[in-house]
Amino acid sequence: MDAPRLTSTLDLVRWIGWAQQKAGEDWIRARELSFAQAFVLGYLVKNPGAIQRDIAAVTRTSAASVTSLLQGLERRDLVERRTESGDERSKRVHATPAGVELIAGFDAAMAAADETILAPLDQAERAALHALLTKVTAELPQPTR
Repeated sequence: MDAPRLTSTLDLVRWIGWAQQKAGEDWIRARELSFAQAFVLGYLVKNPGAIQRDIAAVTRTSAASVTSLLQGLERRDLVERRTESGDERSKRVHATPAGVELIAGFDAAMAAADETILAPLDQAERAALHALLTKVTAELPQPTR
């Protein structure tokens, strides 16, 4: 199958985004995680002790979806929910050591994918591309978390 014929600048930018996304998906899939599970696990590594409401907000999902997602991660011993002293209803969610280990290396894997994508460019070309993309994105609405 031939590669798609990309004719516009933004088609090319989308192709780069697709290549990055595929690298991330391949890395996640190799660890038998869904995108949502990997995202939440990474979030918990950076935000230990988050409450489920915070996880629902950052993932833009319902509390029920977060509960189901966490149950799947708990079955694999990748996260644990701990009750706060004095409040049995308040549970903080933490990545277990196994969860931390499983997700470790994602940032390095993505940096390696970025390097592969940019490999055809020398440093001056990379700087020029960065400057141009910075100029284009400066006028766009900022993404929300």
